[in-house]
Amino acid sequence: MITAPETMAAEVLHLKSAVTALPDGTFVALPGLIEPGVFAAVRPVAEEAGCHVVLLGGEDVLISASAPRTAAEIADLGFGVRVVDISEFEKLEGCVTCLSVLVS
Repeated sequence: MITAPETMAAEVLHLKSAVTALPDGTFVALPGLIEPGVFAAVRPVAEEAGCHVVLLGGEDVLISASAPRTAAEIADLGFGVRVVDISEFEKLEGCVTCLSVLVS
């Protein structure tokens, strides 16, 4: 089991506010919010919204339009990237992970 380090808990509301997984099992995260070694493979991102992705199935992910550099980096890795404008939700500290419900 992976648990969030105590130092992270004070800086983010939810674990998914600091780190989310890509389809290949690597993680995207903001540097400084994740202690080294907590996750095996972390891809640091420069944009806060870049560490919020939702897996859509297969190789596709959903990401906010406010993270264009991260979206391009993820696309360069070969993943399908679906960009959505959620700027009104982001004004209230929302992100794509907050607006998602997994249904199987």
